[in-house]
Amino acid sequence: MATEPAVEHIDHLQRSSRDTTSVPDILASWLAEQPDTPDSAPEVTVSAGGDTNGMSSETISVTATWPGTETLHWVMRMAPSAADIPVFRTYRMDHQFETMRRVAELTDVPVPRVHHLEPTGSLLGAPFFLMDRMEGDVPPDVMPYTFGDNWFADADATDRRRAQDSAIHVIADLHSIPDATENFGFLLDDLPAGDSILSRLLAWLQDWYDLSAEGIGRSPLVERALTWLTANFPDEAASADPVLSWGDSRLGNMMFVDFTPTAVLDWEMARIGPRELDVAWVIFAHGVFQELATMAGLPGLPDLLREEDVRATYRERTGAELGDLRWFYVYAAVQWCCVFMRTGARRVHFGELERPDDIDGTLFYHRPLLERLLEEG
Repeated sequence: MATEPAVEHIDHLQRSSRDTTSVPDILASWLAEQPDTPDSAPEVTVSAGGDTNGMSSETISVTATWPGTETLHWVMRMAPSAADIPVFRTYRMDHQFETMRRVAELTDVPVPRVHHLEPTGSLLGAPFFLMDRMEGDVPPDVMPYTFGDNWFADADATDRRRAQDSAIHVIADLHSIPDATENFGFLLDDLPAGDSILSRLLAWLQDWYDLSAEGIGRSPLVERALTWLTANFPDEAASADPVLSWGDSRLGNMMFVDFTPTAVLDWEMARIGPRELDVAWVIFAHGVFQELATMAGLPGLPDLLREEDVRATYRERTGAELGDLRWFYVYAAVQWCCVFMRTGARRVHFGELERPDDIDGTLFYHRPLLERLLEEG
């Protein structure tokens, strides 16, 4: 019988070995050359390491002050160094930048305004862009908000439900952007070939797993799930109405003020695809954190993001009826496995974890969830 993953050592996860000491001077000179900034170099300061959520792109706070002007407060999103075991095989910062720009143009969804894309990596060693620094509170990932003793878990249940409903409204509004394939077709550029968008996404997931296995070892559970996904592939109706899929649609990627989203963040998983992708992801992501709380002997938040509630809110907002979510839950579960495999390999790299002999039992905090999904009749 597989062992249960330990949860007591996830309160610190090193994400990067990047030295940012030279960034201010380089960035100041570069900003002076940008077409929509003053000709002189600003005074720039940076600070990294304050991002407690997310495991992938690096997040660095930037302030820039030109003489006689207000100080601008930005956040730099930078592709991670290949030496730091990045979560994904490739990082298209240009795609993230353009997706956020177009979402801001086409909707009222609160995405940060983006500035100054550097897509080549020639300046700082990795592509990056700058975006406005937003205000608000984030339901924490480390330790997960389901563990309690944080602003979100300790709030009144009515307020948490307000946050839930407003988060589903964000997803619904993204899915309501017309002509998604025309407006965001560039998000398909890096997908493998396939007969449909969903088949291409499944091929991408298989490739992500292959990358993940290279760093930590192969997983019998993931390979069983991938076989199930292929054998139970949805019919063409599941891909008939592609929408803009945020991709990482979860509470921990939103900032809230008064339990209403003020910023929608982390667009590196954005795709075109079925609307069920985002809905299954937001529900399953909470399920992962709920599973972690249960493993730690805590009650968690079992009344949050229940499927029937999410379906009703989504239907009311969009008028669209979601299809069966089981296939998309399994798809989401495999994505979580890949995240845990890559971050597990990173922890080994930084000396925080011994290389595990049992991938499934050591790394997959959500293993019982995935096993139950695969065993359903």
